[in-house]
Amino acid sequence: MATEPLSKKVLYAHGSLGLPLAVIGYPLAIWIPAHYSGGLGISLATVGTILMLARLSDVITDPLMGELSDRWRTRIGRRRPWLLIGPPVMMIGVYNLFMPGEGVGIGYFLLWLTVFFLGSTMIALPHRAWGAELSPDYHQRSRVTAAREIYVLIGLLVAAAIPMIIEILADGGSSVGQVFTTLWDDAIGAFAGDFREKTIVDRATLTGPVLEGLAWAIIMVLPMCAAMVMIFVKEPKPVENEVRPKVSDGLKLVMKNGPMLRVLAIVLLVHFGESFRNAVSLFFIRDIVGVPTIGAAYFFYFVAGLAAIPFWLWLGRTIGKHRAFMCTLITVAIVSAANLLLDYGDYSAFFLLFVVKGFCFGGLQFLPIAMLADVVDVDAARSGAGRAGSYFAFFGFSEKIAIAFGTGVSLNIVGLLGFDPSGGVEASTEIGVSALRYVYCLGPVLFFGLALKLIWNYPLTPARHARLRASLERRTARLASKS
Repeated sequence: MATEPLSKKVLYAHGSLGLPLAVIGYPLAIWIPAHYSGGLGISLATVGTILMLARLSDVITDPLMGELSDRWRTRIGRRRPWLLIGPPVMMIGVYNLFMPGEGVGIGYFLLWLTVFFLGSTMIALPHRAWGAELSPDYHQRSRVTAAREIYVLIGLLVAAAIPMIIEILADGGSSVGQVFTTLWDDAIGAFAGDFREKTIVDRATLTGPVLEGLAWAIIMVLPMCAAMVMIFVKEPKPVENEVRPKVSDGLKLVMKNGPMLRVLAIVLLVHFGESFRNAVSLFFIRDIVGVPTIGAAYFFYFVAGLAAIPFWLWLGRTIGKHRAFMCTLITVAIVSAANLLLDYGDYSAFFLLFVVKGFCFGGLQFLPIAMLADVVDVDAARSGAGRAGSYFAFFGFSEKIAIAFGTGVSLNIVGLLGFDPSGGVEASTEIGVSALRYVYCLGPVLFFGLALKLIWNYPLTPARHARLRASLERRTARLASKS
């Protein structure tokens, strides 16, 4: 693999696939639970349990996809074939999951969630492994992940803009001009603590149009972005004469890779904490603080995240990725705890805290991925094999399981204790409303605090990684001389 800087064309073509994958992730975390529990009548606890059960399919699909992606040699490469197969599977899953008919039940929800997750694995895992292989350089890998996260944040802006426009139109707007005028008035009012009074249409009916709009956006954008990666990004050739250990041997090497185990534990804690809060964020924003335009809140949140990407990239380059990640977690934990002080109508304080949290979003997303790309080199130095796909399979599986169980546990706690997603605070028990507050505000504090203990003395620093890369380059040169 070349060590010269990657071109912007390669960086941004490769990262483009992050856009549709981000549009997919936002409704799954925010709108799907609300729609199936509030709009279709499945209990909140049951929705959370189904989300966990569907994710258990990843126990099989993630390791399998990692091995197939690493071992399957075709005329067009190892990673490319999955960008041909995965998008159709994903689009079928999105169509059925986001636009269910009337009277669907638990079986329908579980089936199409599983198809949705399968398509996600077939696309995201080879794509991440491909990104890790574009360059062996510590800082070039940060550029790869940062470029992808820029697209992720643009995708999240799109995902937030669609519900925002639908909400504003449902509240009486009738033109694009009125939508943006209303958005501006709401933004000024929110920061002034004087959000204009309005009543959004029936809670149970709004989530359907929102999900339909998001579904069509995904179905249109996903194949275009996959094509951009296929056309403009070259796939590095596998190292000649590399050793291919058995799967069981590979697992043993992963278990002996101390930085890898550390990253996996960190990912589990951080994503569990984030999803623990995200699963109930719509209910907290709408019912506890009383912000009527959820899409507008997330739109400004993701604008802040997009603006902050250069800062987190600079900070990771200056003090190291793990230290920059610590700064992110500390800031988010403080912001989360501060939300506990908010009451209904505290719009200015909420928007300020939410924008600060959005500023940290990019760091939460791309810094762990950049750390993992470096961890892959530890295995390569020990085994002589290139198994980025397998490593990203372990990473992706840990990430997905943490998100699924964080979401499931959160929804079960809040639902079983008496929060009603259809009726809001008025229809809920007092303990259910308190549970919603504590889950949203204190969940991240607990889990991020545990993660900080693991990041504090993270061993794979920039200096150590540079020595590791030098060793790998010498080995590659020896293999090349023998071929």
